[in-house]
Amino acid sequence: MLYRTLIAAVLLCAGTAATTATAQESAAPKPWSESAVGSHVDQNELRGTLSKTQLHTLMKQGEALFTAKFTTVDGVGRPMATQAIIPTKRKRPLQQSFQRLPGTDSNACSSCHNDPIVGGAGDFVANVFVSEGFTNADFDTSDPQFSNERNTNHVMGAGLVELLAREMTADLQNQRRNALRSARSSGTPVKVRLNTKGVDFGEITAGPDGIVDLSAIDGVDTDLVIRPFSQKGVIGSLRQFTVNALNHHHGMQAAERFGARWTGEDDFDEDGVANELSAGDVSALVAWQATRKPPVQRTPESQDWRQLARKGSSVFAEIGCGSCHRQSLPLNSLTFADPGPFDAAGTLRRAEGQYDAVYDLALTDWAKTLPRDENGAILVPLFGDLKRHKIADQQISALGNELLGQRFVDRDVFMTSELWGIASTAPYGHRGDLTTLDEVIRVHGGNARQSRDQYVALGKNDRTALIAFLKTLVIEP
Repeated sequence: MLYRTLIAAVLLCAGTAATTATAQESAAPKPWSESAVGSHVDQNELRGTLSKTQLHTLMKQGEALFTAKFTTVDGVGRPMATQAIIPTKRKRPLQQSFQRLPGTDSNACSSCHNDPIVGGAGDFVANVFVSEGFTNADFDTSDPQFSNERNTNHVMGAGLVELLAREMTADLQNQRRNALRSARSSGTPVKVRLNTKGVDFGEITAGPDGIVDLSAIDGVDTDLVIRPFSQKGVIGSLRQFTVNALNHHHGMQAAERFGARWTGEDDFDEDGVANELSAGDVSALVAWQATRKPPVQRTPESQDWRQLARKGSSVFAEIGCGSCHRQSLPLNSLTFADPGPFDAAGTLRRAEGQYDAVYDLALTDWAKTLPRDENGAILVPLFGDLKRHKIADQQISALGNELLGQRFVDRDVFMTSELWGIASTAPYGHRGDLTTLDEVIRVHGGNARQSRDQYVALGKNDRTALIAFLKTLVIEP
């Protein structure tokens, strides 16, 4: 069984009471309950590789949590805590529980991730203001000096993206270790070009004294960890993203970061509800996101569209779009360990030796449809490279419109947006203020300037063909 038999409910007038029921009875809240959570998932029962039945059950629990409209009975809101990713107390309680700027700003995960299906993207109205998650100061203004306004990304295929990032990270760090080993044995500096899955990340020079010159790396942090999530590429795992978002958007604080283990308190936000979400609840949300079917490239029914899209695919390659928006990256394994090997402090960590759940994505129906290369590696059709690039310059600056840096990433540098699903996830741009694909292509600057200029110089028919090709990259119902 995946669910523990103890369910905590906060009664509106009578405080907190514990109700014991069987796991089957308590898996979901009663129809008349004001709680949206029901029972909590027991992390201790998630051990080893889950069977298909176990994984399906965990996914269903994750889906229920992703679509749940959390209430004050569950612990929604954080009257005495900020949305900072480091547990931070407020100096004074909030006057309003829900606010568009510092949050809480949403009732459910699916309130924003819903277009065209649950787990999808969001319209401009679902934009969030990113500041408090990366600093510890309160703010109450949408002035770009205080917060960066961001559009909602979809999470379809997110498990594949994280697995790619894990393999690439391990590869890059292994290249660094080998360079150091070679430098020590030879007694001379060793320069190594960092390249993994065909993506170039610059170079390092390892000295025989163990010092590594990192000044020439490109598009990755100095620890060589690929962080594939968020538009700036600063979130390393679905687990970290989930714990951050639950607190930021809902005030639902995961015990693994905001509980007694890290803060010394069971009710860090002082809303009267202790241990609002268990480690197992977070695992269920991770499992659901990790198993989302990836977007696909559909074959249009119209012969005219098929012909135009084929031509557009060629144009896409000819003007260099594929140098960053790589059609696919090879993945060696569909084994998704949770927690992962590079999860940060503030989440469960494998290094602590007591958590070892594994979700085999090969058990999903969609995994069978993924193409493979001649070596048997899965070709993940993400149209991305999991690398940061400079995307704005002095002449073309619309995509560099943020004033705040984030995690030491320059303001004009962003993660390559994966194009899979792009036809289903308008509007475009980091702020979601560009309504067409033509518009967003035209505002590519910086490292993408040459491809952008070639696109602008194309004849109308070639530009139309390129758009027709991009319109085949969809999220299926």
